[in-house]
Amino acid sequence: MSTRRAQVQAKARSVSVRWDEVSVWMRLMWLAFAGSLLLLAQSVAAQAKSESLAPLAEEISPAVVNITTSTLIEGQTGPQGIVPEGSPFEDFFREFQDRNGDNGDNAPRRSNALGSGFVISEDGFIVTNNHVIAEADEILVEFFPGDGQPKKELVAKVIGTDEKTDIALLKVEASGPLKYVKFGDSDVARVGDWVIAMGNPLGQGFSVSAGIVSARNRALSGTYDDYIQTDAAINRGNSGGPLFNMDGEVIGVNTAILSPNGGSIGIGFSMASNVVMKVVDQLRKYGETRRGWLGVRIQDVTEDMAEAMGLEKPGGALISDVPDGPAKEAGLKAGDVILSFDGVEVEDTRGLVRQVGEAEVGKSVRVVVHRDGGTQTVLVTLGRREDAERADTGEEEPQEAPIEENADILGLTISPLTDTLRADLGLDGDADGLVITDVDEASEAYAKGMRAGDLITEAGQQKVETIGDLEARMEESREAGRKSLLLLVRRGGDPRFVALSLEN
Repeated sequence: MSTRRAQVQAKARSVSVRWDEVSVWMRLMWLAFAGSLLLLAQSVAAQAKSESLAPLAEEISPAVVNITTSTLIEGQTGPQGIVPEGSPFEDFFREFQDRNGDNGDNAPRRSNALGSGFVISEDGFIVTNNHVIAEADEILVEFFPGDGQPKKELVAKVIGTDEKTDIALLKVEASGPLKYVKFGDSDVARVGDWVIAMGNPLGQGFSVSAGIVSARNRALSGTYDDYIQTDAAINRGNSGGPLFNMDGEVIGVNTAILSPNGGSIGIGFSMASNVVMKVVDQLRKYGETRRGWLGVRIQDVTEDMAEAMGLEKPGGALISDVPDGPAKEAGLKAGDVILSFDGVEVEDTRGLVRQVGEAEVGKSVRVVVHRDGGTQTVLVTLGRREDAERADTGEEEPQEAPIEENADILGLTISPLTDTLRADLGLDGDADGLVITDVDEASEAYAKGMRAGDLITEAGQQKVETIGDLEARMEESREAGRKSLLLLVRRGGDPRFVALSLEN
């Protein structure tokens, strides 16, 4: 038995030794594999670091164009002299005019401007900025010559323009198919992605600059703004040129820069391609834009407004007025908060304007609103914004109200609306509400922009005509546990909601 036990133990030690050898071998293999991966990663990184943008630039540059515009400026009219007739300096001044080419005939002169653009189809459609070609009498498009190719210029005609997004669509007639580039999806561009800007900066001819996406969804001043911010060098003359991603797709149209000196400081803005594509499609099809129109005046919902209306959180777009139009016909009301439009959640007024503008004219859409503490769905058939704007006759300027103190409430001095006040304020004879005759400059109301001459027509989303009505609405809000009172205020016919604290 002892011999048998010794043999078993010896075999066990032998197996253990072999497993130890295998374990060591596996660890060595793993270290070798890990080392190979590290070397491979370092090699790839080195190649990426040294990779040139030249192949991509060479591929897409034939579709980028320089644009030169010529505008005929009328000669000056009216008196031209700067000295009275008969003055002893009259002969001297006439001689000065002659030396400087002014013969007194007020002849028209031509003004030239430079910009950029890019070809989007082989049959010669070209995208640029509207401000590049605005009021131009002649538009010349210069194509990138390439290696050993002669310079080529073609006259372009304007197919359509859109001032709101600063986009223009041109067309040239070429003898053969043109090199062109495609639009990419600007929504998938990430902050930090590499981009290339191409164009004609400062009239120096074809130029390339590279950078990254610095920010997205920037708004400057337009209703439909959706800009990509980049640090790729953009200067005067780059306007209308393309911003490319690394796949050679256009994800933006270079439009503006932020600069104290007129030159690039690394803050440039390109209109996002997903906005541009919709505009270009309409310009190409109709020669003009056709945006959806809901027909409401709206404002953002602040935290105190949300609290005053019983909303769980700020969001959506608060309707401040419903003039004649699709929304009024469908039954939308001032005080409704639009939460969803055509199945898409509404985050704020800017988002709603974009959603409506991109919707098809004549389409029936479902609009979900918050009303009277609950939600309702309203079916609205959209009109066309351009038709509404052409029919708009403008608004009256606000006027100061006469001082007629009646009651001091919430930092406001208010007075019931009388026929005299209606006449003084230029209001319609059937206008109702409470006139603000003075505002305490230290009050919350003043800080939120309320001024003498404003008219309060609603409080707590109910009409008010007397001071007693306003006090009753305040008491009802307090009893409901609300900390703010929502007022509908009109100035020169323009309505907006203001929430004032009831705790002060």
